[in-house]
Amino acid sequence: MKVPYSWIKEYTKIEAGAREFCEAMTMSGSKVEGWEMLGEDIKKVVTGKITEIISHPDADKLIVTKVDVGDSIIQIVTGAKNINVGDYIPVALHGSSLPGGLKIKKGKLRGVVSEGMLCSISELNITVNDYPNAIEDGIFILDKEVETGLDITGVLGLDETIIEFEITSNRPDCFSVIGLAREAAATFKKDFTVKVPVLKELAGDDINDMVSIEVENFSLCPRYTARVITDVKIETSPEWLRQRLRDAGVRPINNIVDITNYVMLEYGQPMHAFDLDNIAGKKIIVRNAVEGEILETLDDQPRKLDPSMLVIADAEKPVAVAGVMGGADSEVSDSTVNILLESANFNNISVRLTAQKLVMRTESSGRFEKGLDINNTLPAVNRACELIEELSAGKVMSGIVDVCGEVSDKESIELRVDKINTFLGTGISRNGMLDIFELLEIKVDGNMVTAPSFRPDIQCEADLAEEVARFYGYNNIKATMLAGESSTQGKRSYKQKLRDIIEGVCLSSGMYEIYTYSFTSPGIFDRLGLAADDPLRKTVVIRNPLGEDYSIMRTTTLPDMMKVIAHNSNRNVEQGAFYEMSFTYHPIYGNDLPDERTVLTLGMYGNGDFYDLKGMVQEITETLGIKGIEYVPISDNPIYHPGRCAMLMKEGSSIGIIGQVNPSLLDEFEVPEDTLIGTLDVEKLYELSQIERIYSELPKYPAITRDIAVLVNDDITAGSIISVIKESAGAYLEKVEFFDVYKGKQIGEGKKSLAFSIVYRSLEKTLTEEEISASFDKVVKALAEKTGAKLR
Repeated sequence: MKVPYSWIKEYTKIEAGAREFCEAMTMSGSKVEGWEMLGEDIKKVVTGKITEIISHPDADKLIVTKVDVGDSIIQIVTGAKNINVGDYIPVALHGSSLPGGLKIKKGKLRGVVSEGMLCSISELNITVNDYPNAIEDGIFILDKEVETGLDITGVLGLDETIIEFEITSNRPDCFSVIGLAREAAATFKKDFTVKVPVLKELAGDDINDMVSIEVENFSLCPRYTARVITDVKIETSPEWLRQRLRDAGVRPINNIVDITNYVMLEYGQPMHAFDLDNIAGKKIIVRNAVEGEILETLDDQPRKLDPSMLVIADAEKPVAVAGVMGGADSEVSDSTVNILLESANFNNISVRLTAQKLVMRTESSGRFEKGLDINNTLPAVNRACELIEELSAGKVMSGIVDVCGEVSDKESIELRVDKINTFLGTGISRNGMLDIFELLEIKVDGNMVTAPSFRPDIQCEADLAEEVARFYGYNNIKATMLAGESSTQGKRSYKQKLRDIIEGVCLSSGMYEIYTYSFTSPGIFDRLGLAADDPLRKTVVIRNPLGEDYSIMRTTTLPDMMKVIAHNSNRNVEQGAFYEMSFTYHPIYGNDLPDERTVLTLGMYGNGDFYDLKGMVQEITETLGIKGIEYVPISDNPIYHPGRCAMLMKEGSSIGIIGQVNPSLLDEFEVPEDTLIGTLDVEKLYELSQIERIYSELPKYPAITRDIAVLVNDDITAGSIISVIKESAGAYLEKVEFFDVYKGKQIGEGKKSLAFSIVYRSLEKTLTEEEISASFDKVVKALAEKTGAKLR
């Protein structure tokens, strides 16, 4: 909601600057989205009076003017046709600036000196809605005599500061200038005053002799207040009213409409003016619509009504949709003489549902939806009548029709000072709290507190505590731990720590995190080449899918990883590495909810091979403290390259699979040839992890290293050789490292040479050559027996 700062100051004397005001209001709970000074971009533009106009000596379409700007008379060349001697106009002087970054400097036009520029309304960033007598394609002629040389921003009200508040839906009172001014007064501990409207009621006649009002459904219309104005004169509103509406973001229309909009902004009470002469029988009936009734609303659209909707009707037909929009037949026009001014309270739920059904949410319905104060209808309609009298827009008839149903009193809340202080962690005295309640017009009777009718949000003790905290100052409340046995200090769970470790390793390895959808297409399994009986084809079907391509929950994340790789590769990203910590979903027989499994998906392309991906996986497992993982080659998985794929095994259980994408899938998924992918079962990583480290002292005795190179068949893996060495080397073995592989003509077809480094050490003594040789001989013998390996 946009509010001119000067409007707020009419109710409370606040001297704070705009920045200080906005910061204080935000801290007290009335959040400020931003603020702006309207004429901030207008510099050195003053009022001037044209004293002379002559023709340009060398240009038929230009004229030369003499302009009095207060301290001097300057010469300005212009092409405007709508100016005359004696006109008062805005003048941009030499060195001035205008909205849009326009700079004005002294110069020559066709050889004649021009010392500034005469301004149009558009150059001052205002419109003909603000000044109806102005023209869009000419110089802006001021409609009154003013002192020359004055800053134009002050003359046109462009020196105003506009503040935009973000109002929450539980504070309908703050959808008004008065409500915000009340909050401002409480924030700055200032007096707050709203003047009671004073009426002359010059029409003389009594309203009850002219109109009657009947409310059939008090549950949807608890109160209906109306006044009648006669001898109405529809005309343009005065400049101050148009300017204020413009500053608040409302377009001026005519005096009657502008007054109702002004009061809606000021009091937060939507109002509607009916042409009384078009109300059949001079009777207003607030009732539910009849099935099939049609009402043409002010936007010239026929609306089909139903009995759930509340309407304002005359003796024959509906004339307005209650709380939403009036009807075209009873609209105030230039020929209107008598009007009935409606100020009512409608049920917020009913207004919202009606607006939704008719697809016509309006400024009025938006306010009624919040739940307005039932006691606001009378002061609002009186304020509107006061403005009508001030502007000589009509004569107010004596009396008020105020039909009100049964209004229940607000329940009182017990005030427990100690409880509130314990809740907030403060030590505020009872008098301190009472001072705050007084500023907010909250009544206190002993230990019982009653909130005003315009504060429906205050319903319990916690709400009272919030009011105390807001105006005591959140910044004045010291941070303290919660008291009591149930309070705990928050920390990450063990699994959350492990997840952070895994993601940290992925990021430090140069991978980018990705997010993909959890639902996919049933056709993805055919694209992957999976067998008809593959377990991955058993899926959870979405009951109401967005479409066929998103109709099942995914059982594998690999297609999504390949989609991301293809997206980047096709856009000339030469290389990339990605990871995703997400879920796959697997149906459980007899259970509506699926088995949700956490999966770490890895993918890379462009600058690496199988061993690079394996290295990243090893970094993850080693950081988690998982030892003894075997990488077992597999060749029957249709998604992976049959010769460049391995399953991660630990104690006979699979914890993941990594490898290069099967060549048959490259074109199907549009991925590069060197694309590498893999998945790890995160839950199993959690189970096997051991992040607590046990440290031991540095060894006192030296290590002895023996290298061994063996000749084996192509199908023998380095991992199997390492396993045999560990089993046969004995107690002195410290570690085994694989460091070389060789294939060539020298060693024959179907053979390869693998080289390992074996490190021996004793914690109790220095090992002898005989002890090392004995162990080494056992290794060689075991390799020959179990793998057929021969020493090179």
